[in-house]
Amino acid sequence: MRTRARAGQFRILDVPSARYLAIDGAGDPNTRPFAEAVEALFPLAYTLKFASKAAGRDFVVMPLEGLWWADDMDAFTARRDKAAWSWTLLIRQPDWIDADAVAAARDRVAAKGAPPRSGDIRLETLDEGRCVQTLHLGPFDAEGPVLERMHHEFVPANGLALTGRHHEIYLSDLRRTAPERLRTILRQPVASRS
Repeated sequence: MRTRARAGQFRILDVPSARYLAIDGAGDPNTRPFAEAVEALFPLAYTLKFASKAAGRDFVVMPLEGLWWADDMDAFTARRDKAAWSWTLLIRQPDWIDADAVAAARDRVAAKGAPPRSGDIRLETLDEGRCVQTLHLGPFDAEGPVLERMHHEFVPANGLALTGRHHEIYLSDLRRTAPERLRTILRQPVASRS
């Protein structure tokens, strides 16, 4: 699914439902609350991976993803008003990971000194359905014009309307990749205009 995104091209696709570890927050992603959410997600994701591998079902820990929304979606395009943003950070999980597995992994992480927000993580199923997506190459702050074209040109030109929350999939390791080399899938759930 993720490899279908190409820079400079918008695609309409149907995204199957998927299960995620999820944690919520609000405000500028360059602040401590965002970092604390990331720091809470990955230890739990890796603990689930190792427990599953020990039980004979290995999987790859998927990249960080984020759902983004604001009262006015233009906060993401023209204004880039990060203080107005709300977000849910996600890490996709295989179908066999259930609430009991998450609870057991949470206990293991807590025994090792869990990050402060570990207790805020939940298992959530996301069912986005019809979406428009593209691949963005470069820094996050350069996404505005791409989202502007997606939201205000491509979506209406195809008889669609925005629904749901803006979704980003971070294909690059944010700690090791120069901003100009970042690769991010930008995805927006849509529906036919009535």
